[in-house]
Amino acid sequence: MASLSPIPGSTGPQEQDRSMGQLLSEVTGDLQTLFRQEVELAKTEIREEATKAGKAAGMFGGAGFAGYMVLLFLSLAAVFGLANVMDGGWAALIVTAVWAVVAAVLYQKGRGRMRTVSPKPEQTVETMKENAEWARHPTK
Repeated sequence: MASLSPIPGSTGPQEQDRSMGQLLSEVTGDLQTLFRQEVELAKTEIREEATKAGKAAGMFGGAGFAGYMVLLFLSLAAVFGLANVMDGGWAALIVTAVWAVVAAVLYQKGRGRMRTVSPKPEQTVETMKENAEWARHPTK
């Protein structure tokens, strides 16, 4: 008696199981590749944001140093101003004013750059949402 096969040309359920196993293996491999790519994207985004934050922190550091210089020269201006009433004190006040402007400019630039820093990897979050949607409805 001949064996009855559900699919013409196939040898039976073993071939169907094998192809299903291969398909599952391919899907698993694709998901692993996708996950690795998403992790790499997240690392890249975090590295970029950390660089921006570092530069903004450097601006704040520069503003802090310039503020220190303002206090130093303001103190020197007060000392010279009292000591010589006009000559040395006015020179120190001019230097103090220059440092005050430098401090204000650095602070504003640092503040502006810090506002552009995003704490979460935006692209990764977006692609993960897309991946989740695809996983729910892979035929769309």
